[in-house]
Amino acid sequence: MEITRAISVRQPYAELIMLGVKTEEFRSIVTNIRERVYIYASNTLADDDSSLKRTKKTASELPRGFLIGTIEIVDCSGSKERGFIWKLQNPIRLETPIKPAKKPQPVWFKPF
Repeated sequence: MEITRAISVRQPYAELIMLGVKTEEFRSIVTNIRERVYIYASNTLADDDSSLKRTKKTASELPRGFLIGTIEIVDCSGSKERGFIWKLQNPIRLETPIKPAKKPQPVWFKPF
């Protein structure tokens, strides 16, 4: 199956997803997508020291501006008032991060 979508996630959250530690992504929009997608580590670093410590890396060691792996989105629950929880499973890290050919967007985008 060809992967055609990517989702933008700030570091260190993207790294925690790749480590299998972060299994839920909180978003303000619902998704009906149930497939494997790329994780794009956005250029923006989240101001979250406790999550950064959980990666056991420094901010400068975390790749940013690259597709770093893939994840399966297996479920989505929640509401417009409280937000949505996207359930993530089976992270696979790319051996070499890939710079997307197309301009990344805040949520979904087609990287190639």
